[in-house]
Amino acid sequence: MDALPEAVLIQILASIPAVELVLVCRLVCCQWKNLVDGAALWILKCQQEGFTGTEPNEEAENWQTFYFLRKRKRNLIKNPCGEEDLEHWGGVENGGDGWKIEDLPGDFGKEFPGDGVHKYFVTSYEWCRKSQVIDLRAEGYWEELLDTTQPKIVVKDWYAGRSDAGCLYQLHVKLLSEHEDVLAEYQSDTIAIPQDNAADWTELSHTFSDYGPGARFVRFEHGGQDTHFWKGWYGVRVTNSSVTVEP
Repeated sequence: MDALPEAVLIQILASIPAVELVLVCRLVCCQWKNLVDGAALWILKCQQEGFTGTEPNEEAENWQTFYFLRKRKRNLIKNPCGEEDLEHWGGVENGGDGWKIEDLPGDFGKEFPGDGVHKYFVTSYEWCRKSQVIDLRAEGYWEELLDTTQPKIVVKDWYAGRSDAGCLYQLHVKLLSEHEDVLAEYQSDTIAIPQDNAADWTELSHTFSDYGPGARFVRFEHGGQDTHFWKGWYGVRVTNSSVTVEP
């Protein structure tokens, strides 16, 4: 392999799974270590998997980290659209008649502006809340990555009201340490949707960055209620919640 041009060797190494590159190939010799630690190999792997273009526009500080983060990128919220009833959701507060899952578009509602979302959670006439706690290490994000790189943690939620009823909505997200100390926090205003609204779905998002070392958990909580205190399920509707870790 010493006689091979570096560009050819990079092409060969790029066909090897990323974990083996880091844990095995990097230990073979100084030349392979330098290639695995360098940018060119990981830019090529990113291009092969469609994570970047032929001429990368991204300004990644570490292309190896960029590759692993893109490879792992997925929604860490389980059951975001109510397909499994309230499975995976904890801290459930069932004010009024409690949470209910309904099929889109629902009475006096609109279809979701995207494919693959068929249901939503709906609140009642007293405050309803539910939450999930995401263990970042259990999801494959190691401590050195979280503490040194501090990748962006992007939180998104979608909410809507019925057109015939007013309602309230709130989102509250915390980054927690090993011992559940709050390292960073986002809490939306209590959003009031008036009666006779358009029933449009609205996305709310927040990005955590530069949050310091020690983040191990993400606590996601949302909820709401109606503003008329009508028996049944006239409160805010929520669906397609997401938490992603990104380069």
